[in-house]
Amino acid sequence: MTALLPPHTVDEIVRRRRSAAPAEALAAAAEIVEAVRREGEPAVRRYAERFGELQPNDPIVIERPALEQALRSLNRADRERLERVAGRIRAFAEAQRASLREFAVLVPGGEAGHTVAPVERAGCYAPGGRYALPSSVLMTAVTARAAGVRDVWVASPKPTPLVLAAAAVAHANGFLRIGGSHAIAALAYGAGPVPACDVVVGPGNHYVTAAKRLVAGDVGIDFLAGPSELVVFADASADPALVAADLLAQAEHDPCALPVLVSVSASLSAQVDKEIRQQLTDLPTADVARAAIANGGVITVDTIDDGVAVCDAIAPEHLQLHLADAPTVAPRLAHYGALFIGAAAGEVLADYGIGPNHVLPTGGTARWTGGLSVLTFLRVRTWVRITDVAAAREVIDDAGWFGHAEGLEAHVLAASLRSH
Repeated sequence: MTALLPPHTVDEIVRRRRSAAPAEALAAAAEIVEAVRREGEPAVRRYAERFGELQPNDPIVIERPALEQALRSLNRADRERLERVAGRIRAFAEAQRASLREFAVLVPGGEAGHTVAPVERAGCYAPGGRYALPSSVLMTAVTARAAGVRDVWVASPKPTPLVLAAAAVAHANGFLRIGGSHAIAALAYGAGPVPACDVVVGPGNHYVTAAKRLVAGDVGIDFLAGPSELVVFADASADPALVAADLLAQAEHDPCALPVLVSVSASLSAQVDKEIRQQLTDLPTADVARAAIANGGVITVDTIDDGVAVCDAIAPEHLQLHLADAPTVAPRLAHYGALFIGAAAGEVLADYGIGPNHVLPTGGTARWTGGLSVLTFLRVRTWVRITDVAAAREVIDDAGWFGHAEGLEAHVLAASLRSH
């Protein structure tokens, strides 16, 4: 029987990754983004009607009172659960915000330091194509509010009542009821009642990601997120059923997702493959998950050291440790979007609000960036104050020397005038 988790080398896994914004998506998105940038709401409406998101004369925005009504319409248990999850996300984000403080240090003749301030407006995108994701509304909008952002707008196509209620719980100013490239462009450049935002964040399909790439520079973005990824690093102590369930939980996101098992035990790999086959038999999302499982695979290694090297080479979005000594191995791993230490710390718990954000870097970009956080919405700005020019003479002289060395004589003058 052919294995569902095909064996691969680490190089093969890395090559199997899909581009977050392929050329064809960039080309399609470029036309849409430019039209929205030039025309605003008329272009947004035109594309929304073309893609079946709006009927003629439908409003493009759901206002705050309607969001509140969606929240009130939930049964009590669902509302309490939504608010509880939002509270955990908020508590973690507020702790992140508190960890970054303003400071001042002495410099010759005065002081220098930095301030920490949020952007004024944030646009938060939540996917709504294959699945409606109220969790992504909470992850983006609640985090923006915790950072101190004044105006928070959410966009998602064909929103369900639970998605709208999540926007209310997150205290969104309004809800743009469209998706795709035109939604990203609307958040970036403004469209009708939607103001131009300073930062646009959130996961999405190729067209969403391509649009984020195109507007980056005009506005801030979090990063370019591609298909979801999970590496499970496991040894013979792992429960094959639990490993299989973790891989399938990631696989059901998208047929292009990348679920990978890095195994120190060949027998475990065979057992996990058997469990995946069994669990797929009654999984409602089996068609999507099966395609993703085939897209991923298993890498068998001889030692824990080899496994650490493989995981770091992949630098996955999510890294789950099903290891007997997971807490000891964890500090040795260098590259991942989020780390889950031990079998009990399932990645699914972070997907649904244990605290840390689930909007994370993919495609190996975890080598240089982290996930969405309050830091995404904050600006660290430096300042200098000189109160004793005599004490600053050394700094002034150094500035003049550099001006001469670089051929910038106005710099020399601007520095030297301060020494008089």
